[in-house]
Amino acid sequence: MAFRGSFDYSLDAKNRLTVPAKFRAELSGGVVLAKGLERNVDIWVPDAYDAVVERSLQGLNPMSSDARRMRLWFSANAFDTELDSAGRVQLPAALIEHAGLHKEVVVTGASESLQVWDRRAWQDFNSDLTGEIAGITERLGHPG
Repeated sequence: MAFRGSFDYSLDAKNRLTVPAKFRAELSGGVVLAKGLERNVDIWVPDAYDAVVERSLQGLNPMSSDARRMRLWFSANAFDTELDSAGRVQLPAALIEHAGLHKEVVVTGASESLQVWDRRAWQDFNSDLTGEIAGITERLGHPG
C-alpha cells in the first residue's frame, strides 16, 4: 500500500496519536516507529522498515565505520509497537523530542511509510519543499 495524503491530528495527554482510519488495516500487524532523517517520526510496517534498512546498507562493508553507524542509527532509533484497540499508537519521548512535536501534529503519507510532524514545522518544511521541487526534479533528471 502506498501511504498518501496529509491529516491534521492532536496528540493526547499520554502522547498517543490516532492513526488515520484508512491506514489502520495495513498497520494492524504491528508498526515500527523510527526517528526520521528530518525532524519527524516515521511510522513503518515492520517488513517495509526492514527492507529499507537492508537497501540502505546493501553493498557496504559491514565492518566499516559508516555501515556500523548507519546500522546503529536504524536500530537504536526505532521502536516496535502496535496500534491499540482505538487505532492509536503511543509515541516514545525520544521520538517526540527529536521531531519537536507539540500537541498539534500532521500525519503525512511518504509512499512507503507515514510521517508525523509538528504542524508548524510541517507547514514550513512543505512550503520550502514546494519551492524546491522543480529544481530537485531537474537535478535528478526527471521531468518537472
